[in-house]
Amino acid sequence: MIDPSAPLPRPRSDLTEPPDVPQVLTGALRVLQGRLLLHVSPARVGYFRPQLDAGRSGLVLCGPNALQQARKLRGAEQFGGPLLVDPAVYEVRAASGDEPFPNACEDTFAFDDPLAVSLAEQRAVGVTAPMSPTGYLHAEDSEALKAAVRQVAALDDPQVVFAAPVDVGWLREEDSVRQLIACLRLVPGPKALMLGGQMDPLARHPRSVDHLRRIVAEVPGAALLRTDLAAFGALAAGAAFTAFGAGSRLRHIVAPGEKAKTSKNFSTSPHVLFPELMHFFLGKTLADRFAGAAAPVCGCAVCEGVRALDSFASNAGDRQTRAAAHNVAVLMEWLRTLTALPSGRARQQWWHERCLAAVDRYPLLNAQLLQPNGFKVPPQLKRWALAAPADEAASARADANDYRRS
Repeated sequence: MIDPSAPLPRPRSDLTEPPDVPQVLTGALRVLQGRLLLHVSPARVGYFRPQLDAGRSGLVLCGPNALQQARKLRGAEQFGGPLLVDPAVYEVRAASGDEPFPNACEDTFAFDDPLAVSLAEQRAVGVTAPMSPTGYLHAEDSEALKAAVRQVAALDDPQVVFAAPVDVGWLREEDSVRQLIACLRLVPGPKALMLGGQMDPLARHPRSVDHLRRIVAEVPGAALLRTDLAAFGALAAGAAFTAFGAGSRLRHIVAPGEKAKTSKNFSTSPHVLFPELMHFFLGKTLADRFAGAAAPVCGCAVCEGVRALDSFASNAGDRQTRAAAHNVAVLMEWLRTLTALPSGRARQQWWHERCLAAVDRYPLLNAQLLQPNGFKVPPQLKRWALAAPADEAASARADANDYRRS
C-alpha cells in the first residue's frame, strides 16, 4: 500500500531546473540517448537485426540465453550498436521489502548478492550498461519499491540502468504516481520503467497515459521498455530512450503466477503492423477483413510497394520472417521521422497528430469495407489521441472553464 511517509516530488516552483528537461546520459550510456531499441528474444534477433537503424536503434535481449547471445553478438558477430540484457526476473518472482532482487538462478549460492552477480555477468558479455534484476513491483507495494531503490542508489553508479517493472496499478491514482516519481528520482542513473498487466496495460486505467507522460517529464533519465506504440509517445515526451517489444509477449509484463491472456487464433498467423491504423493485427484477420476488397499495399523498405497487408494470412513459408521485417521497417521509418524533429513540443505534436489521424481512419476504412465493426480503435490509441501537448491541454482546459462561466 501507499506509504504516506515516502518523499514526494518538490513542486515545480521549488526546482532550480524544470523537471521536464530530459537528463542527458553520460559515459557509455550517451549512446542510448534518444534511441528506440528493440526488446527481443535471443532466438529471434536474426529476424529483426537487418532492419535496425544503426544510428537510432539497438537491442534489448530478454529470455533464456540472453547473456550467451549478447556475448555472441559482441564477439563473433561484431555487433557494435547499443546492447542491453534484461534479466527479466520480474517474470518469475515478485520483489519484496526483504528481497527486491530475488534470486531466480539455481546456479548461484544462497549467500551471493543477486544484484551484484547479475550486474557483473552483464558487464562480462559487453553490454552497453547493466540492468538491475528487479522483481515484479505489485501495485502500491511501497516497501518493495523503496528497498530496490535504496540498493541501487547505494551503488552510486549512474552507469547502471534501474529496471522498474511496475504493475500498471501504480499509474491509476495521483498519490501512487507521486510516490513512484519521488522514489525513482532517488536513483542516479537511468530508470527503465516497464508496465505490468494483461493484454494492454495502458488501456486499464483512464489516466494511465497522462500519468506515464508525467513520470517521463518529472523523472530525469526516465526510459520506457518492453512496451508497444507507447515507446513513441514516451520518446516524444522526452524519455531518455525506449524499447519496443518485438513480439506481443515483449510488449508488456504479466505478473508472476498469472497466465497470459491471448487473442483468438493467436498462433495461426503472424502479427502485422497496419501503419494507417497504428496497431498490430493477426495476418489472418487482415486477410479476412479485405477478402472482398483490395488490401493496402505497403511501401515500407521491406514490402517496397509490391506486397499487400493481406499477404501474411498464415505462418507458412517465410511469412513470419517477412512480417517481422515489415514491422521493424515501419517502426524505423516512424523513428526517423520523429527524431528528425526538434525535441520537445514539435515531437509531441507530431505524435499527437499521428494518433488523431489513425483514430479518424478507423470508421472511414470500415465504411469502405462495409463492415461497421471490422476494425475497432484500441483504447490506448484513443488515449494518446486525447493526450494533447501540454500547452494545448492547458488551453483546452481554459476554454472549458470559460465556457462554464459564460
